[in-house]
Amino acid sequence: MPTPHIVLLPGVGIGPEVMNSAVEALKAVGEFEFEEHSIGAGSAFADGQALSEKTLTACQQADAVLLGAVSNPRELLELRDGLGLYANLRPVKPFSELYPASPLKRNVLEGNRKVDEGVNLLIVRELTGGIYYGRKERTREQATDVCTYSREQINRVAHRAFQAAATKVTSVDKANVLDTSRLWREVVTELHEQNYAHLELNHVLVDNAAMLLVTEPSRFDVILTENMFGDILSDLAATIPGSIGLLPSASLGDQRPGLFEPVHGSAPDIAGRGRANPIAMILSAAMMLDYGLGMNYEANRIRRAVWLAISKGLLTPDLGGSHDTASATKQILKYV
Repeated sequence: MPTPHIVLLPGVGIGPEVMNSAVEALKAVGEFEFEEHSIGAGSAFADGQALSEKTLTACQQADAVLLGAVSNPRELLELRDGLGLYANLRPVKPFSELYPASPLKRNVLEGNRKVDEGVNLLIVRELTGGIYYGRKERTREQATDVCTYSREQINRVAHRAFQAAATKVTSVDKANVLDTSRLWREVVTELHEQNYAHLELNHVLVDNAAMLLVTEPSRFDVILTENMFGDILSDLAATIPGSIGLLPSASLGDQRPGLFEPVHGSAPDIAGRGRANPIAMILSAAMMLDYGLGMNYEANRIRRAVWLAISKGLLTPDLGGSHDTASATKQILKYV
């Protein structure tokens, strides 16, 4: 098997700091070729643009792309477009040892122990359509953002959600108001009946979904939703484990490469101070091994090492502890 070729985009803020942690974790479980490129402020300074053609071409030719953090959402949108990525996957599974750090009560996080294992959900967000990509108009007195979806866009991301589900998919929309949501519900229902009838399908309005995420999060298996709703709900769900510094994500298309990044941003307030939590970045590397390279055994080694380190008392400042980026990484590597 050829050595996997990974493009690293450390980015800005705490991105380079946590990227180093992820690379060390990857080196501990396998052999990889790494190629580093700039994106964001560093790239703009060097190439005159936030996402240079050179960087995009390198990403397109890689087996997978690992991203630290960007400060401008447009950089991320351009990268997703250039790589043909349409499905963003964000898993949310709190560590039981960190339940006290969550704003939710323990009994909410644990759920019904007779029925489920507590909160363990995956949000699948469509990335290429909706209001973010629709036609935009602006005058002094009025602004317009058009929300548009096609059957093809809905169908392909729904496939991803059903394929990832263990028992059920909850499709989130606003079908009582929006025509795009009515089309969304129609396409998802048809796909379920034709290909995935063995799974349960529920349709939930987005406002109700937001309420359920904080009152009954353990009821969800896979949440499927459109671009803007997914953006909002995934950030809401990120509070469940107790810190956004714990959550990884994957953005996928029909072909390699996928893009793997922590949910957190560039955190300029702590950049350069060695206080960043590296766990989300390390778990993003594990998602890259799983979804991007098919290296499931190595991915599980990293995930188990993170769990062991936390179970032995690893707490970073965002979790009320004193482990800095370097010491947290050292503890995780010890268990790898």
